[in-house]
Amino acid sequence: AAADTVRAGTFPSFMAEGALLCRRGEYDKALGCFDNALKLRAGDKHCLAARSKCYLKLGDTENSLKDAEASLQNDKTFSKGLYQKAETLYTMGDFEFALVFYHRGYRLRPELQKFRLGIEKSQEAIVNCIGSPSSVKLENKEDLCFVSRQAESKKENPKLQIKRTKDQKWTKTQKPARNPKTERQLLGELYADKAYLEKLLKDEDLMESSTKQGIKVADLVWSGISYLDTRSEFWQQQKPIYARVRERKLRQQRWIRDKKRKLAEVGRYIVKSLEDIDMLLTGNCPEESCKKAERLLKTVQGWSDDEVPNKNELIGNLHSCIGNAQFEMGQMEAALQSHKMDLEFARQNDLPDAVSRALDNIGRVYARIGKFQQAIDTWEEKIPMANSSLEKTWLFHEIGQCYLELNKAAAAQNYGQKSLQSADEEGDVEWQLHATVLVAQAQVKLKDYRSAIISFEKALEKAKLTHNEAAQKAIIIVSGSLQR
Repeated sequence: AAADTVRAGTFPSFMAEGALLCRRGEYDKALGCFDNALKLRAGDKHCLAARSKCYLKLGDTENSLKDAEASLQNDKTFSKGLYQKAETLYTMGDFEFALVFYHRGYRLRPELQKFRLGIEKSQEAIVNCIGSPSSVKLENKEDLCFVSRQAESKKENPKLQIKRTKDQKWTKTQKPARNPKTERQLLGELYADKAYLEKLLKDEDLMESSTKQGIKVADLVWSGISYLDTRSEFWQQQKPIYARVRERKLRQQRWIRDKKRKLAEVGRYIVKSLEDIDMLLTGNCPEESCKKAERLLKTVQGWSDDEVPNKNELIGNLHSCIGNAQFEMGQMEAALQSHKMDLEFARQNDLPDAVSRALDNIGRVYARIGKFQQAIDTWEEKIPMANSSLEKTWLFHEIGQCYLELNKAAAAQNYGQKSLQSADEEGDVEWQLHATVLVAQAQVKLKDYRSAIISFEKALEKAKLTHNEAAQKAIIIVSGSLQR
């Protein structure tokens, strides 16, 4: 049924494509990928958090908040969901509630810098709005009350009521004059309205006149100016001081880059080159893939950081591409060095996904050249970085195979069972087959032949489900020899 409503693809492929489009800034297209992924696996928390981020980037805070809350429905400790909810609330101007969820995420994942930065920016925004705690005095008055933004927005009569005594006149609050350029940026199109209202103040006769309802024109003009001042203050708090400084620096960097080379052209060139490198490798042309990656690496190294903002990340990625091509060409020592360079760049620049990728590839090289213990050590370091059940399935299976090669059957069986558990969670029959065969092989080494026969029978069922005739024949031969 899903195939009728979703274009061809699997859940992992839609997730991977969506993540790639997000990194490129193509959030509309990424949204479509995550929609398709959720049709295949409704309620997946990782996909909901990813789609929430897309909505937020597109300015749809309502749907962003819905997806973030949905991702937390069955797991209140899901860090990505907590962060997305906090980010959305912050963008909506609910700084206090955002602070609550930044704190909640920080308590669960104190090693993630993004939660600490979220706490800092929320606190600064709150202080900028209401002042420091020491500057706020509460007096015990009968009409003192607190109303949250949410409650206030739901009042039956949300219009602002202005009261004044009989002879009270509007007086402008004495505040430091804001730079007109800054105020223009904050108010945008409303800046012209404020300038018009301020011009009206100079007309003394108009200010003394009243409307048909008996309201002084001066009161109306000052109320309009006061409202615009309040809004500009609020919009200013949405971007705390350090955020505004950072944006100014980024604007300067963009201006410098535009003088040398249009960023869009550089981005398109890099993306196209990386796609060609990957296509050549998957098309069984590792030599051409390696040469193209080496040329691009040399080109990128010659560019400034302004031209390529993520230069170090890109350099690490290219070392990984070169290493993969060298691996396919059988140049194992060279491949090992390339992947170690990728790992070094990833650690220097605090790129956890790149660290995981490099450890993955280094382990593959070690396993290929027969250094099984080094492969195990490398892959076991990667285990906490595995993001999905499918990735864990593959990882546990490869570690188990290495232990089997080292004649450590008990450890091989243990990792085979872990691999099978992850494959069951993912619902991947192909990997259930591989994991079950690994468990059976370990049981044979342990001379637990009864258990091995049962495991091989389960593997045979999986092989039939996947129509893997070669696997069926091999399992029947091995199982038959054990029974004899």
